[in-house]
Amino acid sequence: MGLRTTISERQRRLGHELKRLREAANLTAGEAAARIGMGRGQLSHIELGRTSILTPRLRELCTVYGIESEPYIEALVGISESTGKGWWSDYRNRIGPGALDLAELESTATQLRSHESLFVPGLFQTEAYVRAILSSARPTRGSVDDAVAFRMDRQRILRADNPPSVHAVIHEAALHMRFGGPAVMRAQLLHLVELAQLPQVTIQVFPFEAAAYAAYTGNFLYSSPAVPELSTVLLEHPIASMHLSDAAHLAQYDSLFDALTGHALAPIDASTAPASHEAKDSLALIQHLLYTL
Repeated sequence: MGLRTTISERQRRLGHELKRLREAANLTAGEAAARIGMGRGQLSHIELGRTSILTPRLRELCTVYGIESEPYIEALVGISESTGKGWWSDYRNRIGPGALDLAELESTATQLRSHESLFVPGLFQTEAYVRAILSSARPTRGSVDDAVAFRMDRQRILRADNPPSVHAVIHEAALHMRFGGPAVMRAQLLHLVELAQLPQVTIQVFPFEAAAYAAYTGNFLYSSPAVPELSTVLLEHPIASMHLSDAAHLAQYDSLFDALTGHALAPIDASTAPASHEAKDSLALIQHLLYTL
């Protein structure tokens, strides 16, 4: 079987997870491979995501590594057997691999948590807002159109039959930006209020007057599938995004998000009467910003 020339984040993650399990079992690649009748080089390629592994061999490795959790093993099998195809497949050769990896990651999530400091999260952006921010960064009209269409398609998961829970903390600075002008931002703010009415969506604003905590946290997306051990933290960068999956990193960002929500204003809740807003909350701040536009 030939080696892959392009490795998706899903394939890389499976390899990383198998290497982590092997090291936790205190086995070298050669020792683990010998236990299941595989060459050391082949196992090394699997751990690097360069080649696939047959399901029976994967189950054998889990036995060798002492893994007893059936949900966890089945999740690994699911990652291994996945074709990686979905609605995003139509965008191959039109959108960068990082964006495709993000769409696939979101498609398997049961919970998404994010923090953004200068932009509204992609899943919440209106088409006009997306076009305004991408037009200044994309070289050609064609690439902008593809990127806008792709981002709007990503938002399908918010209204899917079994949508993930989505909790976003947005810094107030992002809501003061005038991407596209006042009319675009007004529509974007109203869209946030509308989305917050979905039962699985929680939106909080991190205000200027809060502690400087958010400045040290940075932007991130914490994506959790049905098996939390296989969660991923995505740190986006214009050149190359970083995916964190080590237990220590997951625990760190789990705590970071809890701290962010604790410092942020209460979530948007359009169902409550204005008189009940005794303290400043996310909805009151957005209403104030709407008044200024």
